[in-house]
Amino acid sequence: MQFYQPDEYLASCESLYRKYELEIAALLPDATIEHIGASSIPNAISKGDLDILVGVNGNELEEAVKLLSTLGFNEKSNTLRTPELCMLENSSGEDVAFQVVANGSEFDFFVGFRDKLRESPELVQQYNELKMSCAGWSHEEYRRKKSAFIERVLGQA
Repeated sequence: MQFYQPDEYLASCESLYRKYELEIAALLPDATIEHIGASSIPNAISKGDLDILVGVNGNELEEAVKLLSTLGFNEKSNTLRTPELCMLENSSGEDVAFQVVANGSEFDFFVGFRDKLRESPELVQQYNELKMSCAGWSHEEYRRKKSAFIERVLGQA
């Protein structure tokens, strides 16, 4: 696992986000589109990837997934898939993923976590330290440690 400082990845992620935001909005005009993940948090260390949440009404999730696949995205394998969540990854080599989420579902936490870190430089520092401690780990080990941190942050009053 390799991590990058904000000045090494942020500009390219911002540019890609603006591009995909327009393309998603054209396909799904009623969707909520949010830049999430480390690249949406000032001063956060990142793997250099871009994550975009696409929030839709629950009964429209499957159709949204089909439409988003026309942008060159496929369902991500070996990850959680429910009627309220589908993760899509770019098939052309860009390190971009869409989290297609049913509005109001338990998976709305992506935005809440982002907002808590945006409000707290101390939490960003803790997040960065966690990431740096995982350098060289497998993706599975890293995800497990990161999930515990996210749950702790979201559990704070």
